[in-house]
Amino acid sequence: MPAQPTQHPLLSPTPSHTVGPFYGYALPFTGGGDMAPAGRADAITLHGYVYDGVGAPVPDALVELWQAGPDGSLSGAPGSIRRDPVTGGYAGRNGVDFTGFGRIPTDADGHWTAHTLPPGAPSPAPYISVCVHARGLLHHLFTRVYLPENTTANAADPLLASLPPARRETLVATAGPQPGTYRFDIRLQGEGETVFLEFR
Repeated sequence: MPAQPTQHPLLSPTPSHTVGPFYGYALPFTGGGDMAPAGRADAITLHGYVYDGVGAPVPDALVELWQAGPDGSLSGAPGSIRRDPVTGGYAGRNGVDFTGFGRIPTDADGHWTAHTLPPGAPSPAPYISVCVHARGLLHHLFTRVYLPENTTANAADPLLASLPPARRETLVATAGPQPGTYRFDIRLQGEGETVFLEFR
């Protein structure tokens, strides 16, 4: 007769653990938030803070942005990242091509900044897709940023229209005091929690 496994009714399951934030070591790159080609007059600055469930800033989060170009194109331009031919290290973006992609680590205050171009509109309202990696998350989170001046287009957007006003506001950036600047804070939990999306 095979031996029966020993039962330990007093032992509790091992709690789950996160596996990071090791992504902060290798994933960020110099100029990751400099998405707009150098010298573009229509460039905008999008910035904000990542906050945890009690409202404290998250100093080691990683914010990724994906977006359409101003013409609505989703193709982007590959090859904008350059290597130093001597050291093989990263030499920065080429300053010419717009890829529609950015990756920005938060600083010690939980702040992040991207310089990009206004997104075009392949859907009813133009938006920037956001992916957030942060401590305590077993899976990264997805959300969107809509710009506030696109009032008519935003009103026609199916996602925004499906949300109550208070929740809708968490997806719309706030215009800053300087033209072309916008603030978009990401709240992972708690009061004012950002609307996050589930992809199936």
